[in-house]
This record gives sequence, C-alpha cells and structure tokens, in this order.
Amino acid sequence: MFTKILIANRGEIACRVAATARRMGIKTVAVYSEADANARHVAVCDEAVLIGPAAAKDSYLCGDKIIAVAKATGAQAIHPGYGFLSENAEFAEACAEAGLVFIGPPASAMRAMGSKSAAKQLMEKANVPLVPGYHGDQQDADFLHGEADRIGYPVLLKASAGGGGKGMRVVENSAQFKDALASCKREAISSFGDDKVLAEKYLQRPRHIEIQVFADTLGNCIYLFERDCSVQRRHQKVLEEAPAPGMPAERRAAMGEAAVAAARAVGYVGAGTVEFIANQDGSFYFMEMNTRLQVEHPVTEMITGTDLVEWQLRVAAGEPLPKQQHELAINGHAIEARIYAENPEKGFLPSIGTLRHLGTPDAVAFELGGAGVTPAAVRIDSGVREGDAISPFYDPMIAKLIVWGADRKQALARMAQALSQYQIVGLASNIAFLKRLVEGQAFATADLDTGLIERNHDTLFPPAQPVPAGALALAAAALLAGEARAAAPASANPADPWSHTTGWRLNQSYARKLAFSDEHAAYDTYVSYRANDWLFSAGAAAPQILSLTARDGGDYRIKLGDSATHGTVLRDDDVFHVFANGAHHQLAWNDPMAHAGETESEGGRLTAPMPGKVVAVLAAKGQEVKKGEALVIMEAMKMEHTIAAPYDGVVDDILYSVGDQVADGAPLLAFKAA
Repeated sequence: MFTKILIANRGEIACRVAATARRMGIKTVAVYSEADANARHVAVCDEAVLIGPAAAKDSYLCGDKIIAVAKATGAQAIHPGYGFLSENAEFAEACAEAGLVFIGPPASAMRAMGSKSAAKQLMEKANVPLVPGYHGDQQDADFLHGEADRIGYPVLLKASAGGGGKGMRVVENSAQFKDALASCKREAISSFGDDKVLAEKYLQRPRHIEIQVFADTLGNCIYLFERDCSVQRRHQKVLEEAPAPGMPAERRAAMGEAAVAAARAVGYVGAGTVEFIANQDGSFYFMEMNTRLQVEHPVTEMITGTDLVEWQLRVAAGEPLPKQQHELAINGHAIEARIYAENPEKGFLPSIGTLRHLGTPDAVAFELGGAGVTPAAVRIDSGVREGDAISPFYDPMIAKLIVWGADRKQALARMAQALSQYQIVGLASNIAFLKRLVEGQAFATADLDTGLIERNHDTLFPPAQPVPAGALALAAAALLAGEARAAAPASANPADPWSHTTGWRLNQSYARKLAFSDEHAAYDTYVSYRANDWLFSAGAAAPQILSLTARDGGDYRIKLGDSATHGTVLRDDDVFHVFANGAHHQLAWNDPMAHAGETESEGGRLTAPMPGKVVAVLAAKGQEVKKGEALVIMEAMKMEHTIAAPYDGVVDDILYSVGDQVADGAPLLAFKAA
C-alpha cells in the first residue's frame, strides 16, 4: 500500500479523499491555487504546495506542475478526484512515465470512453442499446442540421468530450437548430477545448440511472448497484438516490451486467460509472461512461457499507477487489442533495461571496468500510468552513448533504429535517428550493424523470408569501435584546431609571415602530415597552404580549400571545436572518437613526448578474428589440447566461465587446423603453 499520495484536486472531493487516506495511515499532499491558499483541503492534508494563480488552467489543470510536486514531496501516487485532470488520458500517461501511480483507469480506457461519440460507436458494436442519433465525426453545421431533421425533434445536442451538463442543448424544432448548435459549440470549446458535438433523440420523460462499476488489475469486475440521478437542472444533477425507486431485481441485474460488459470491453480498472437513460416502461439505453469517481458516490457507499475511495487506493496498489459480486447487498436507502451557492429564483445563477455564517445539522464523521458498519443517518461532505469565500473561479458547491434511512420514506424525512437545520448567511443558496423539492409530491412519490423540475415549476417556485408574525417577532426580540445588551453598562446604579433598557418613561410606556423589509414587501411592526416584556403588533394586527423566554447565542425562544416560538436570529449589519420553522427570512431593518447614502439610479442599464466574460453581443447600437429578446451572452463558471431585454425598447449603447471580462453588477449596455 502507498505511504503518501498527492491529491490533484480541491474542495470537498480533496477533503473526502484525505479523510480515507488518514484512516488508512496514508500521508497526503495537497496542491492549491493562490485563491485557495486558506482553503479547507489545504488544512486537512499533511503537506500543501502552491501550484499557480486562481484560474484552473494556470493551476489545477497544469499536469506538469502537479507531477513535479508529487516527485518533490515523495508521493507515490496521484488521486485526481473528479473534474480537472481526472479523465485526462495524457495526464495518466505522464504520471506513469514519471514513475507515479495514477489512481484511476488506464489511459486507453479513458480514451475509449472519453469521447461520447466514440464510446457509442464502441457500444453499438457490442450490441448495447443506444438512443437513435448521430455519433460520428462529421461536424459541418448543415450536415448536423440534416441529421437532426432526420432523427426528429426534440433533439439533444451534446458536447462529445463533455460532462456535468456543460455543452448541452435541447432543440425543440428545426428553426432553433443553428443558434443552439453555435451556443453548444462555444460552451464546449470553453469547457473542454473541443467543440465536437453529437446529436440524438431527446426522450420524453426519461430517467437517468447510472451503475457504479469497479474493476481490479486481476480481471475482477463487479457492479455496486444503481443510483437514480433523474432530478436535474440545466442537465446537472440536483438530487441523487440509491437504490433507484421502483427498480425490479431483474432489470437491476440486466443493467448491472451491461455496465460490467461495457467496462470489460475497454479493459477498465478502478471506479467508474456507466450511465443509462431509461424510459418509463423500463427500457434503457447506454448514454456514456464516466471514467472516474462520481460526485454522487456517497449514496452508493451508504447502502453498501463500502468506502469507494479505499477501494480505489487498494486497486491502484495492485490488490484485488475487497468484495465480489455475491458479497454485495443493498441495505436501506440513501439520498444526496447538492447544496450550492446559487439563486434558484434567478435561473440558478451562481452566488459569489463569503460564508459569514454556516450552521449545519448534526452529522456523523464519515467512517465506512468495516464489516457490519451501520451508516450514519446524516453525513456532510464539504470543502468549506464558515468564513471561507465562494469565488467565481470554481464550482459553487458548498456541500453534499447525504442521509440514510431504513427505507426511502425514512430517508426522505431525514433529508427534509436536515435541510431545515442547514443555515447559510452571506450568499444565496438553494437550500429552500431543495426542501420544496424533497417535500414535493413528485419526488416524494418517486414520479421521477429528468424534466421533474420544469414539470413542477409552479410548485417549486411558488409566489412569495408574507413573512409570518412569529418570524417578525423573533427579529424584533433580537433587535431589542441586542440594544439592551449594548446599553446595559451605562450606569452602575441599578435604581437609576435613566440606565434602564426597558423603555422607561415618566408618564406613559415607550412605543416605537420597527420597520423591516425583504425583497418582496415592507413590514411595519410596533412595540410598546413594559416592565419585563413588550406589546407587539405587525401591521394592523391586534397587539400581543411578546416576551423573550430564553436566549443562547443566536438561538431565541419567545412567547407571542399564547404561542411559543423558537428560532435562530443572526444579525449581519442591518439585516436580520431569521431561521424558524424550516424557513430562512432575510429582514432588512430600516434604522431611522442611520443616514442612508445617496445612490445613483441604474435605470435603463442591464447589468452583469455575476463576474464573467462576454461571449456574444446579439444587438447593435440603435437597434429596436422586443421584451425577452437576447441581447448579450455571458460565460461564468463555464456556463452561458443570456441577458435579455426587460421590455420593448431601443439599445442606446453597447458598453462591452466579445472577450471582455466584466465585474458583478457592471452595466453591459444602455437601454431605454420604446
């Protein structure tokens, strides 16, 4: 077994690999960019070496630098994690040439499966069922357009070298084809350095089911059952679970055996995932093979009691697979939710900022692999800590939240509870959206397909609701208690009425208005001070007695009228973050004593929703456009974002050109109503 490995990655997967290595007594070397100097993966490894600037192409994608660090630090092997160099055949070969073990499959297997089109040609020869489509090398736009017309719409365009939902477009009709192809190719060349695409029939209401395979150097190859990854947005997975709901034993075996056959066909070694797209009737088609560990591998670990990273290390060291097929069995049900710094209500735009507060549900440290180990009910795989920044340079994942239950019903309940306990302040997150998704009827009843989010859009994106009186009362109580603590040391004489913080007045009680607001509405609340509590009302509601019954840090317990309420209230400048009853309310307090600064109106200017690069300008100065018409396309975090006209109008000026980098909030063009 190795005594030291280098982890050629960052974030949660680097921390995940380091945890298993530590348990096995293997020392670890981290590499990091300038942007990651204080990152968690740097802290958890035994050694850490700087390899370059923030941009991945200058750091985490520099294979020669990483190999040099491995040799200099005495590492014997390199674990690539996922993403970056994990499926780079040239890097795997360079490791071998340098006398290092690449903890992954042979370069030949990566090449065979690395191209979606070549892999499908290989599977076609092996009689594996394929979705109707074109997987060849001809890339002429007119030719591809003709193939799409032949296949029949809707058609899915997919980057041949792609993954992670990047470089994918669904084309609904022939008229949309050429614009979609151009966009797909731009995103593909940016993300993968290769703009080759394939086209195939887009199946209606398909499920995305993948099989975890594992092979060693001694000829053994097995499958560790399936994962259902149907719940997606922008072709990127949001929720994953194992086993797949409603999977008959016969189909599970058939898909598992097909996956093993695919792995054997390319001489596979190590952890891999064979992905299938399945119709509602149970028929399934080969989609692609990911020649690496998957983001969602924890759900497989939870139901099989295995540590797949340990298996990777043992196989790479030449050991046989720890278990054979007949020794594997499914135990319970596991669900994983990907917690991202993003705003679902704004098209899932990534959010940039600092984790000013990070509160997580109680979780058990990852520990699997032993005989008869019972999975933890809640597990969190994360690469960030409170105070860390989510930057525009890398994927905005905050954590993977994984739960286990004896059955799917229990796992669903635990996931909903864990999401209710997750608290993030400092940037937008998808936690509330994930909770609605998990508790929604479609997911709860396993009515699954890759269009679940779009199909249930109105349920998952409901109209904004007024902030409950209990949440407003919590914010008011936190504000008043904070003022009391700040004023308490004013006098050493407890009998001095002027030192009291109870709003004492000579002839009548002190009444004041506390004005709160969120992005949807304003909320005027009123408090009248009493000896040990307050009279509180929200809007035109009748006053009720409000008392603070207990406080522990940011945790408050109050009584409002006859109702007891508890929650966490965190103040960030003049914004009160109230976490109560599974919801997160952000309430800005309008402090009447504060002097608000003057701000210049940005009316008429369309601004960048986040830092990024302009990749296309679709309008010209003086052009008349209609509401919703695309004006500018930006690329950020390797995804394209379209800036559209907010109403009918005229483009007054174009402020940036193709290739320009723009900051968050930068005006992209001047625009006026028609």
